[in-house]
Amino acid sequence: MKVFDKILSSLLVLLMGLMVLDVTWQIFTRFATSSPSSWTEELARFLLIWIGLLGAAWAYRTRAHLGLSYLVEQQSPEIQKALALFSYGASALFAVLVMIYGGGQLVALTLELNQYSPSLGWRIGYVYLVIPLSGMLITVYALDFIRAMLNGEVYIQPHLRTDDDTNESRGE
Repeated sequence: MKVFDKILSSLLVLLMGLMVLDVTWQIFTRFATSSPSSWTEELARFLLIWIGLLGAAWAYRTRAHLGLSYLVEQQSPEIQKALALFSYGASALFAVLVMIYGGGQLVALTLELNQYSPSLGWRIGYVYLVIPLSGMLITVYALDFIRAMLNGEVYIQPHLRTDDDTNESRGE
């Protein structure tokens, strides 16, 4: 799993760096030459799509997404664990049905219709490949969280930790 994490984080850094260079070039050509590059805006848009969806998978892995924890924290540890398992299962189901299946259908359709981007001339289906790819990553991560929780490993979400866990981490 650490290999996936390293590849994903490195890819996100690379894509972000490319987007910074692309937007910098766009600004330079707009103001220095009074003739902006026609392809830079489209590339920035495609990079943002990839960063957003792969970043969502990364945020899911690191449990950085927003969570409503007040009601969950009021429950017993057993119910907290059951709610966490339900949450991971629902996330995996959504990722499989919407992102992998639906995204795969979208990719297939746009490739079949031979849709190309106007400035770069890229096939739009390849741009949309990030949807099922991100869905696969989220599914793998959700299943790993479920496996770890069922095996008794510590994979409780940060907002689901008990007071005892918090005190132990502080050395109290």
